[in-house]
Amino acid sequence: MSEISAALVKELREKTNAGMMDCKRALAEARGDLASAEEILRKKGIASAGKKSSRTAKEGIVASYIHLQGKVGVLVEINCETDFVAKNDTFRDFVKDVTLHIAAAHPLYVSREQVPEKLLLAEREIYAAQVQGKPANIVDKIVDGKIEKFFSTVCLLEQPFIKNPDLTIKDLLTSKIAELGENMIIRRFTRYMVGEDLGE
Repeated sequence: MSEISAALVKELREKTNAGMMDCKRALAEARGDLASAEEILRKKGIASAGKKSSRTAKEGIVASYIHLQGKVGVLVEINCETDFVAKNDTFRDFVKDVTLHIAAAHPLYVSREQVPEKLLLAEREIYAAQVQGKPANIVDKIVDGKIEKFFSTVCLLEQPFIKNPDLTIKDLLTSKIAELGENMIIRRFTRYMVGEDLGE
């Protein structure tokens, strides 16, 4: 198959992070079909080369989940590297698990990096006030411990997974990255509850 274009090889290389010659051979074997060539590379384990976390995840899906007869709704965007994985049942089951978890566990942020500094400072002040009268170094340790607990309550990635509390959502995500051989990112979510935060 000498008709395989350089542009097609480049596209497959960008999608899979595999070597140029591996991409060319896979495309030849797949008779120029990009999706089939990607599957060939995946089966050979070539597509999983390199550090997955540094690779761009621009594919994926936005999923929704409605709970308690329409009282709670969740929208979540989870990204992966390729359309191939975005259509995979394992990926879709993972996305479904995450939406169920968000509905039940009510996280406020995806990760600790998203927690506003102002909120963290306010929490620290509250925790420090709760342990007044103890030596400063003890207070700091107690406050740090309480802040870690706070993160595990409000940050999705640090919450214990509702279906298996021995795993955090981050552990679950990491296991799916290993299983599917692609970088995956829980990009963002919104959780709605009827009558919540309506203000004055």
